[in-house]
Amino acid sequence: MTYRPKSDFLTTIIERGFLADCTDLQGLDEALLKGTVPAYIGYDATAKSLHVGHLLNIMLLRWFQQTGHKPITLMGGGTTKVGDPSFRSEERPLLGPEQIAANIDGMQQVFDKYLGYGSAPADAIMLNNAAWLDGLNYLEFLRDIGRHFSVNRMLSFESVKSRLDREQSLSFLEFNYMILQAYDFLELYRRHGCLLQMGGSDQWGNIVNGVDLTRRVVDAQVFGLTTPLLTTSDGRKMGKSAGRAIWLNADMLSPYEFWQFWRNTTDADVGRFLKLYTELPVDECERLGALAGSEINEAKVILANEVTRLCHGDEAAAAAEATARAVFEQGGTGEDLPRVTLSAGEAAEGVSVAQLFVRAGLAKSGKDARRLIAEGGARMNDAPLSDAGLMIRAEDLAAPVKLTAGRKRHALVALDA
Repeated sequence: MTYRPKSDFLTTIIERGFLADCTDLQGLDEALLKGTVPAYIGYDATAKSLHVGHLLNIMLLRWFQQTGHKPITLMGGGTTKVGDPSFRSEERPLLGPEQIAANIDGMQQVFDKYLGYGSAPADAIMLNNAAWLDGLNYLEFLRDIGRHFSVNRMLSFESVKSRLDREQSLSFLEFNYMILQAYDFLELYRRHGCLLQMGGSDQWGNIVNGVDLTRRVVDAQVFGLTTPLLTTSDGRKMGKSAGRAIWLNADMLSPYEFWQFWRNTTDADVGRFLKLYTELPVDECERLGALAGSEINEAKVILANEVTRLCHGDEAAAAAEATARAVFEQGGTGEDLPRVTLSAGEAAEGVSVAQLFVRAGLAKSGKDARRLIAEGGARMNDAPLSDAGLMIRAEDLAAPVKLTAGRKRHALVALDA
């Protein structure tokens, strides 16, 4: 990189490792230096919560606001009805209006934790692209917008090309997605003076389309910026643990489980994750990331506390750390662990311990639970568990029973109060 940005936003995100690519780094830097700039990231409403895979770009929006600019969270109430095909092997299931609205409500709860919404120049705003997509006239859209897109160029984008190279079907519905996303940028420029679209590097083709369309239609210069697609040092995609999504809403994943995900970070990732997912000074992130031996474990606790504090609040972070110390250091049960409750009727009849592992989310299926137990990876109240058919009844639950899968995943089983 030969050009050295001067704006606070670009200086910050480059130093912390957020920047993958930019359509015009110097031009964007100069725009940011002139005053408050609106920028957006789009989110299709495919689930009731966002997950850790979204967190990098949420932090990007947070830094954007903290350096004096205006974040726009664009909800894909319109584009969710189509589905983004980028780097997917199959078409997304189509959702109805009620489910889309419910998902947007759940996602709003996440954004409220990280961004300040309001009417001031640098306050965040939330918009829904259904406002301009739902009422489009198809023939007019083809004539005024579709003519600016080259099918040859669209087929060359890696997100499309990889799907076709695998001889997997790409529907005409999905093929239109990139045109609609480009049109979002044009509309946001027209309506809100939005100069920047940001997103993951898998969105580069869609973002460039929006930059080009805005230039062609209204002769305006806008910009695109992408973040790297993060993987852990051992090659796993960010956002999942043991095949489960790490959700950002507490009603879909407990703050303790969220905290534990970050506490289990690989040693080599600690410094990088501190810079990306916390607001600690860069020098401190690098110092903590360079620790070795047992000291790196305390750095992981700091990482888990800082990320959980931003997502769930100070009390939830402190409670999660206290629970972890009770479970791991003191051999306790940890009252904040994920909990399965049995009704009086269930407890009277008894429930197999294998089924309880499934209900607690410690195993995907009964077969998976039985294999875990057979291979010696399961414990009950910290004692090895060998009988997958063991029945847990009311008399066993005078106190909560702790189930453990592997070394770091725990849950409690208790009677329904």
